Amino acid sequence: MSSSPQHHAPAPMDLSDADAEDLALYREKFRRRLPESLDELHGPTQVVVDLPLHMAWSGMTSYDLGKPRQRTGLYRTVLHEGLRDDLPRCLNQDLLFQLWPVLRILVGRTVRAVWEDAFPQLASRTRAAA
Repeated sequence: MSSSPQHHAPAPMDLSDADAEDLALYREKFRRRLPESLDELHGPTQVVVDLPLHMAWSGMTSYDLGKPRQRTGLYRTVLHEGLRDDLPRCLNQDLLFQLWPVLRILVGRTVRAVWEDAFPQLASRTRAAA
């Protein structure tokens, strides 16, 4: 993972200690799933991907990467529900860079912050696309 300083999303001022602890645990859940490097993401780019039940527990289970909306839906699902071993198998570094400017809006604030903290090149890619 990147050794750059971590920038945490500001916490709302009215969070109780218990809520702040829950938020920290939620962030940590996603941080532990991250690959060491985006170079590990060698997933497919043009096939139909069938997700296992632990990721696709609600809604679609098959995604055609040739269809932009389904490709974005797959990445959103994997970023939220995928485990550490799922990420390299399901995500492709080039597609992640391509999709990130839209994905960062579709994923939750915590997922976005964890990924951009660990991989600042995602955030810089977004600024360059703007």
